[in-house]
Amino acid sequence: MRYETVDGDEIERRLAELPGWAFEGDALRRRYRLEHVAAAIMVAHIAQVQKELDHHADLTLGYDSVQVATTTHAVGGRVTATDFALAHRIEEVAKAHGASG
Repeated sequence: MRYETVDGDEIERRLAELPGWAFEGDALRRRYRLEHVAAAIMVAHIAQVQKELDHHADLTLGYDSVQVATTTHAVGGRVTATDFALAHRIEEVAKAHGASG
């Protein structure tokens, strides 16, 4: 698979379309708040989306939160258009589960 890397100003431009997401370190990151059982169900739903896109974020399930970090290992841990596509899909999942930022 060929990946389109995204850098600098383009990252900032694309982040403007994803409120709550940030570029920190080398990854796109977001933390969602929701009840524990709902958080676990949301992680399972995100896993389905990741399988569909064949792109996988790091997910951390907490008592009342889900943390997401996505970067593309195939291009040395850089952010790609595929990371942004995944972030948009995760936003849809989060809204469906009533997650807040």
